[in-house]
Amino acid sequence: MSTKRTERLGSEFRKEISAIFSGPLRDKEPELKGIISVTEADIAPDLKTAKIYVSVYASSEEEKEATFAVIRANAGFVRRELARVMRLRTVPELTFLSDESFEYGSHMDEIFAKLKKDNK
Repeated sequence: MSTKRTERLGSEFRKEISAIFSGPLRDKEPELKGIISVTEADIAPDLKTAKIYVSVYASSEEEKEATFAVIRANAGFVRRELARVMRLRTVPELTFLSDESFEYGSHMDEIFAKLKKDNK
């Protein structure tokens, strides 16, 4: 159950983590490839943990997996950078998860297009 506060914090976390990915983390880790999008931030009501859903668009599956591995390995760095920007007593522990919803949506669009083509 999310409250207005956790929803508001989730929105701020998404914005700030996106900025960290495109700035300090990309400067620190040149292995980051492709476009990284923070799609959702699910923060626990006690503000101790946060699940951050990330989509990575890369030219190959290997680049995508390598980029996601770098993101997971730098969770502590992202948390420290977030603590510098956000005015919270404690910044939640961040867990990065892959968001495959765009790929699933694209797959469903292909299926619907094929069905529409077959019906004509």
